[in-house]
Amino acid sequence: MATAAQFEGTKGSAGDLATGVSPRGLSEAEARIRFLAEGPNELARSKRRTPLRIAIEVVREPMLALLLGGGAVYLLLGDLQEALILLCFATLSIAITIIQEARTERVLEALRDLTSPRALVVRDGERRRVAGREVVHGDIVLLAEGDRVPADLLLDQSRDLQVDESLLTGESVPVRKVAAMPLDRTAKHCPGGDDVPAVFSGSLVVRGSGIGEVVATGARTEIGAIGQALTSLESEAPRLQMQTRHLVRLFALAGAVVSALAVLLYGWLRGGWLDGILAGIALGMSMLPEEFPMVLTIFMAMGAWRISQVRVLTRRATAIETLGSATVLCTDKTGTLTKNQMAVAELRTPGGDVLPLLNASSLIPEAFRDLVELGVLASAEIPFDPMEKAFYELAAERLPRRSGVSDRQLVRSYGLRPELLAMSNVWRTNAGDPGCLIAAKGSPEAILKLCRLGAERIVSIRKDADAMAAEGLRVLGVARATHAESGLADEQTGFDFEFVGLVGLADPLRPGVRDAVASCRSAGIRVVMITGDYPATAKAIARKAGLDVADVVTGEELRALSAADLSKAVKTTTVFARIMPNQKLAIVNALKANGEVVAMTGDGVNDAPSLKAADIGIAMGGRGTDVAREASSIVLLDDDFGSIVKTIRLGRRIYDNLRKAMSFIFAVHVPIAGLALMPLLFGLPILFGPIHIALLEMVIDPVCSLVFEAETEEEDIMERPARDPEEALFTRPLVAWSLAQGLLTLAVATAIFLLGLNLGIPENELRALAFFALVVSILGLVLVNRAFSASLTSALSRPNRALGAVIAVDAIVLGLVLLWPSANLLLQFGPPRLRDLAAVLAAAIGLVVLLEFLKYRWAGRLSA
Repeated sequence: MATAAQFEGTKGSAGDLATGVSPRGLSEAEARIRFLAEGPNELARSKRRTPLRIAIEVVREPMLALLLGGGAVYLLLGDLQEALILLCFATLSIAITIIQEARTERVLEALRDLTSPRALVVRDGERRRVAGREVVHGDIVLLAEGDRVPADLLLDQSRDLQVDESLLTGESVPVRKVAAMPLDRTAKHCPGGDDVPAVFSGSLVVRGSGIGEVVATGARTEIGAIGQALTSLESEAPRLQMQTRHLVRLFALAGAVVSALAVLLYGWLRGGWLDGILAGIALGMSMLPEEFPMVLTIFMAMGAWRISQVRVLTRRATAIETLGSATVLCTDKTGTLTKNQMAVAELRTPGGDVLPLLNASSLIPEAFRDLVELGVLASAEIPFDPMEKAFYELAAERLPRRSGVSDRQLVRSYGLRPELLAMSNVWRTNAGDPGCLIAAKGSPEAILKLCRLGAERIVSIRKDADAMAAEGLRVLGVARATHAESGLADEQTGFDFEFVGLVGLADPLRPGVRDAVASCRSAGIRVVMITGDYPATAKAIARKAGLDVADVVTGEELRALSAADLSKAVKTTTVFARIMPNQKLAIVNALKANGEVVAMTGDGVNDAPSLKAADIGIAMGGRGTDVAREASSIVLLDDDFGSIVKTIRLGRRIYDNLRKAMSFIFAVHVPIAGLALMPLLFGLPILFGPIHIALLEMVIDPVCSLVFEAETEEEDIMERPARDPEEALFTRPLVAWSLAQGLLTLAVATAIFLLGLNLGIPENELRALAFFALVVSILGLVLVNRAFSASLTSALSRPNRALGAVIAVDAIVLGLVLLWPSANLLLQFGPPRLRDLAAVLAAAIGLVVLLEFLKYRWAGRLSA
């Protein structure tokens, strides 16, 4: 077996290279020219959104424009204090948005680190270590065990070469490589599968050595193509965010028209055009539900914190919006449903004895100990291969130590060959003993060939091997022989081997996966497995995980499908096998084109494009690559597939509570807008200016909305089907309910206002009384909207720490604005009498009782 030392040296000759490539490699001058022409062997940097660009986007928001406009008018009127308060609100809005959105995409940074290892190349006939980014097309690269491949290479030589391509294919089992015979530089090769005469950038050499010519660097490599796919994908704005923006725009348009008419009406009838502009701005602010984006931001930030409590990291808070509407969960097999760690699952002896191992922990029975021990002896002394590591782990944990085993010395190794997929190690058993033990393992066919068994036994053993393979196991045969050390054969076929048994290895299912899949099914979420593994293995794992396996679509079959046929196939297929990275992306896009809301899990570089394209990208945090984590929107910190179900539960809770909050906000805007418009229409005293509206809608309302964020989930939250992804945030029953609440609240506030006018209450005192009526009514609406299906008494029995805090905050704000002289002066409030406040409070209680009665009659339509 080749080691790195065999290839080292700064002045070493390269004359022993095969004739398929130039023995001298490129000259330094030619390499420099190609470097300048083709660029470094790395991926281009992604464009970044600067804070300045984000700030410019924020300034375009209509609410911010109204705040700035109101501040400008107050400056023109000489009211510096109110102007500064409105400008402070505007600055706060900008700061919150920049903090929330100033996130950078580091996917290509992670890819660049991965694809720039040191490389041993031949230049001017000498071997030299160069930085991976300096490797150019045409370079001759020497590979040894443990090396990271610096670029895509076409192999000219290979000695027992095996490569781990799991970063590209997602599969943990190394693949065997062979040299190209002859060297065809025009042939196209893809990762995955044995005996491919090419190795790919980012993969890891786990056995043997090789020499190859660079055929692609940087963005032109297979891993570079993934990077290009990532740069070409635009993250979609979540549906909920788009719906919210659409609603705000509609209200803004209506508010602009009504405000313009109000300004004209005020200026024409009363003659004060600047005051008319302020009244128009106040009316526009009252009609604009600017709390929607603010509350959405708060809910997403708090949702991310709540989700982090179940060991899930939310990289993009907006992804929380779509969790509750996920209809399809696309999952990789290796490292997601399974542990991505090979383990010995089953042992079979020639006598027909079978020993399952995955769910057992006792010592290996005597009948199977030779099989395990010989499997270890047929492996490398320091194993890189996952299957060889599995033999060592099994022996260390469950095989009793035998005397004399540690005294053995390795004499010779016979590596895998394309014509014989078996390897053997020759061990000297005792000092001075001329006899040696030869331990062999390999494919069942190769081991049977070495053992020269009769036809009947061969049929029986093959039947056992096929049965194990049908269960998704990777099957190896194990054999032994003895021979004198002095006359060892040149080939493995020169020994008289005895068949010892079959070993089945598997990548075990993660604990809790089956329960998680069942929970997804009850919640109306279809689970789809997409893997690069073979169909038989994929089908076996799918069955163990509890998936409904009707048929399996392979990558080759998928390649032959038209877009229309693919769209049909993804509607019913639950298992896709032998799938390439670009095909994963095609499957996700086809599902999305069918109207599905797609959640995609993965952990490898090969998953990154589909993770980014999915509505919800879920990466594994422990075993996952940096690239997968950076491309995803959610990361499972404990790699527990069951955490996905907890996250979906929280996502549904967040959406339910957001719907309640939005209904509440919509209802609140009706009385605020009504009280701003009514004086203009009927020539009454102006109650509220921009400063009052800003206080109500940017402090009181958002603070009250926190009560809904803290609400616990409904009992049936995971028994409902996934909500229709096209369902509007505001359904007709919800709009009608919000409007009914708002109109009744407006009726109560208007009655208080008109009654106060008739009783001769001073204007400033009446303004304070109307403000108090609005705030206590808003608190009443909070209590009513905590649950659509539960009564007020049962809702009050549910724990919600935020409710007490919100009532306390609102009481403090009311106390300050009603009793503090400076606040009275700023808001033009007069001190209301205690009996008037008590009457208003009684009216608000009556309003809550009436709304509770209506909610009881409305509940069925609201929860539908």
